[in-house]
Amino acid sequence: MDEHPPPDGHPAPPTLRVFVALAPPDEAKDELARALRPAYEAHPRLRWNRIEDWHVTLAFLGELPATAVPPLRTALADRAAGQPALRLGLHGSGHFDGRLLWSGIDGDLDGLHRLATDVRDLLRARGLGFRDRPLHPHLTLARARRDDPVGIPASAATLTDFTGRPWWTPRLHLVGSTPVHAPAPLRYRDIASWPLTVPPVRPNSG
Repeated sequence: MDEHPPPDGHPAPPTLRVFVALAPPDEAKDELARALRPAYEAHPRLRWNRIEDWHVTLAFLGELPATAVPPLRTALADRAAGQPALRLGLHGSGHFDGRLLWSGIDGDLDGLHRLATDVRDLLRARGLGFRDRPLHPHLTLARARRDDPVGIPASAATLTDFTGRPWWTPRLHLVGSTPVHAPAPLRYRDIASWPLTVPPVRPNSG
């Protein structure tokens, strides 16, 4: 298990905004970032997420007391042990109401839904609340500003034909973020993450 203490030696806050997620490997993120260059250049005022913050949320718990995190870490570590990695890819794009830009997920979506269900069942069994919304697998890329009604739809159009190379999900992540209403920009960090079991590479396999 990999654990990540708060940066710069600062004590942990009394509450954390927490979610459970997967993340593409760096090569897949770099490939998508290259495809996004025209949108970055044409719409610099969009609130673009940092590439290192791109993730596929499985369950969003919201604000939790810090004391709830250690038992959650233990439960997720047990769940991740022996869990097979999923073969996924980034495909296309879209937006929610012209306000939020996303990249779609393709590949083993049945496996992705099963993993999300398992994670959510684990959270319920431990009495932890979360936003029990239907899973819509995606990476959030950018959010609109109030005075820019066209930037998000126009950026989505640049990725209509994008299909990235497939990849294995390397780890299961427990992620914390700064409070959503804090004056500083929203930032994410791994609280802990655990490796998933990637099948051995066979000759001529993708």
